[in-house]
Parts: sequence; structure tokens; C-alpha cells
Amino acid sequence: MTLSALDLFSVGIGPSSSHTVGPMRAARRFVVELEVAGLLERVARVQVDLLGSLGATGRGHASDKAVILGLMGATPESVDTDTADERVAMATDLGVIALLGTRAIDFERSRDVVLHLRGRLEGHPNGMTCAAFDAEGHVLLERTFFSIGGGFVLSQEEFAAAQENGGAAATDEVELPYPFANAAQLLDQCARHDLSISDVMLANESALRPAAATRAALLNIWSVMRDCVDRGCHRDAGELPGGLRVRR
Repeated sequence: MTLSALDLFSVGIGPSSSHTVGPMRAARRFVVELEVAGLLERVARVQVDLLGSLGATGRGHASDKAVILGLMGATPESVDTDTADERVAMATDLGVIALLGTRAIDFERSRDVVLHLRGRLEGHPNGMTCAAFDAEGHVLLERTFFSIGGGFVLSQEEFAAAQENGGAAATDEVELPYPFANAAQLLDQCARHDLSISDVMLANESALRPAAATRAALLNIWSVMRDCVDRGCHRDAGELPGGLRVRR
């Protein structure tokens, strides 16, 4: 499995990659699948069940809010964090959610986004199910996802295939100039080719995309990190969001 530096260092809404970013991506992936299948306009209700650790700790990790934003079509990379809470509150108060920003349906938060404090799906502690129903209550589509860490999400089928493949998800492999699978192999590549670690990484990244695109993406990540720190330093004193009563 080929992993890019941009897979490991990615922009996303907090506080957790596995419990916030992952559920948002899974929820959005579900409604995109509905749209691609031509089912979106038939949807009258959706229900997302968060199980295992997602359900037990989801309130503090804002997993439920992430799901709601994902259903609206938001992505962790581009969601406006200044208006995210307002959008979630509006959907909750009005009882209406616009799937992918276009298909408005009835929405009852306690019924449609369920945090299960007990119970988990087999295979992984971070599991969630998404179901869409038509006006008669018939299931249009149902999917199970696992948030496997770092913001990565696999469907139940992809997860099973990964388990059969020794834990690695099936991907389109790219031939890298300096492949390595652990730190020892990385250092060996550096020694054999008289390269620094950053030289090896840049060469491998350039096999995945133009070097200019890699540089632009990394600069964007640095910019977001800088802005994040700046905003945190200039916030008024008080408590962090999430209901855990942690002071800033």
C-alpha cells in the first residue's frame, strides 16, 4: 500500500482524526453514493448509528456534529469552522437537513444520529452504519463503515478485503523510486543512494504528483497549522467545546 505524506499530514476539522474526520468522510461518502446511484431525490430520511468507541465517546469528540456536516456535503479539508456549529444548530432547530446541500429532508437529531454507548460492530471498535429510507420507510441504501485511524475510512467490504490482505487496503500501487516499508529500509535507501530523508521523500512524492503540487499542498498544511495556533492563542478564555469542561 502506497502512502503519501499528504495522507499522513492532512487538513481536517478537530478534535480527532478517527472520531471526527473519519465519521464526516463516511457520512459524505454515503450521500455521494446515493447521488451517484440516482437515489438522492427519493430519500425521505437518513439514520446514522455510531457504535463502539465512536458512540461511547462521540459526544466529546463531536462525532455527531461531524456526521451532520458530512451529510450536508462538508469535507474535513474545506468545512468552514467558523460557521460549522451554526449550521448544525440550524438543522437541529429547524428539523431539516439538506443532503449534499441540495436534497432537503426531515431531520430529528436524536432519532437520526444515534450514539450507542454500548455495543460495537465486529471487526473494529470505530464502526458506523448509514441507512437511507424513502417516504414509505423502505431502505434505499445501507452501508457500514469503519474509521480505522488517521481519518482513513473503509467500507465493510473494503475492511474485509484489507483483513484478507494482511491489514493493507487494496490500492492502485505506484512504483516509487525509493520504496521502503519501515525506518530501517528508509535509512538503507538514504545510505545506498547518498540521499537525505527529505530527498527520498520528495522523490517518492514526485512519483505520485508533480513536485509543484506537493510543495503547494505542504505549504497549505503549514499555513493551516499556523492559523490554527494563532486562533487558539487569541481566543477568549473559557472552556474548549465538546462538553468535557476543559479550560483553554
